[in-house]
Amino acid sequence: MKTSSPARSPLSRSAIMRRVGRANTKPELIVRSLLHSFGLRFRLHRKSLPGSPDIVLSKHHTAIFVHGCFWHRHPGCKYATTPKTRQEFWIPKFEGNVARDARKEAQLQELGWRVLIVWECETKDLVALSVRLRREFGLPPV
Repeated sequence: MKTSSPARSPLSRSAIMRRVGRANTKPELIVRSLLHSFGLRFRLHRKSLPGSPDIVLSKHHTAIFVHGCFWHRHPGCKYATTPKTRQEFWIPKFEGNVARDARKEAQLQELGWRVLIVWECETKDLVALSVRLRREFGLPPV
């Protein structure tokens, strides 16, 4: 039987949240590794593009964002939980993240870029993710 985790103090939770990385996260590394194994070449975190996409495939005019389900509120995902404490902080924070994501995606599309979102939970099933990415780039199935 799984027991619930002990309540964390605000200081310990803050320390944990500060350690959450913005770039080169495990899900991002998984996506990059797959793309590289397909022979695709890309640039990382192009600050010259709106939203500084995680992965940019210029040849395919495609920008990829690898979103964490928690931070970017993956609809219907079990990882997109909302903390029970300080909801007056968290809810506007999450709403701001989602609004910014939509704004940056629209800006990229206006510039003629194709935008792909890969969710953190998708990186847990490498076969399905591989099939999806191969299809997105018109590569033959393995």
